[in-house]
Order: sequence, then structure tokens, then C-alpha cells
Amino acid sequence: MSRRLKPEKREILPDARFHNLHVQMIINRIMLDGKKSIITSSVYDAFDLIKAKTGKEGVEVFEAALKNVSPMMEVRPRRVGGATYQVPMEVAPDRRLTLAMRWLITASRARSGKSYSEKFAAELMDASENQGAAIRRKEEVHKMAEANRAFSHFRI
Repeated sequence: MSRRLKPEKREILPDARFHNLHVQMIINRIMLDGKKSIITSSVYDAFDLIKAKTGKEGVEVFEAALKNVSPMMEVRPRRVGGATYQVPMEVAPDRRLTLAMRWLITASRARSGKSYSEKFAAELMDASENQGAAIRRKEEVHKMAEANRAFSHFRI
């Protein structure tokens, strides 16, 4: 019983270097003012930095970070009578990926460092080891869902 039409999903082609859909998605999300070539090189530089520091492939660390940052549960507001309850709900796979990418980007932008590629690389390495601001954000969301478990019978 949906109220609105869902917009159709756009087809995203994988990136040129790794042929990975998630890499292309993160490039598109980081991009500011349509400057895709600049961000693409920044992301690839970040992956090269990761490889130099850890010895692991940058894409593998990125995928591990995405997996670790992805939330399982979140709270959504639900009006019942006059009150608004925060109802914990499972996160859909698409939204899980979107939130993980958003949190990684905001956490890496907030970091102190020289270039964006250094900040992004540091955040990815932290997230792949279950540390960093993006992971804290996920744990915060999970805590909220856990705290509001009493309202889980108000499923949307």
C-alpha cells in the first residue's frame, strides 16, 4: 500500500579500472559540481594508498569497509494516535548500501588530513577493521533500534 510511485532505478555501469559497481557508486556520491574525473583519480589514489600501507587490494578493503558499516536495523518514526514512536525496522539492502556509503563519505570529509584521497583511505582502513567515525555512526543507529525495541510491534 504505497502512497507514491517509486522512481525507476538508473542503470550504473561499473568503473573503468576495477570493473566494480560499488566503486562507481561511491565515485558518483563523492563527486561535487560534476567533477567526476577529479574524484575518480582521488578514489583510485586512495586505493593505491591502502595497497601501499596494508598490502591488501584497495577494492577488497573498500568492500570490507562497506560490509562493516552497513546497518542491519534502524528506527523510523510512526504516528499512533497523537504520539510519534521510533519503531525499529530492518534496513532494505539498497538502503543499507546507501547509508554505508553516505556515512563513509561524511566521516572521511570530517577527518583531518591533507588530501581527500588520504582521508578516504584512512577512513576505509579504519572501517574495514571495525573502527572509525562511520562505524560509530552504525553502532549509534543500532543502539537506538535496540533502545526502542519495545515499540517493535508498531511495524510499518
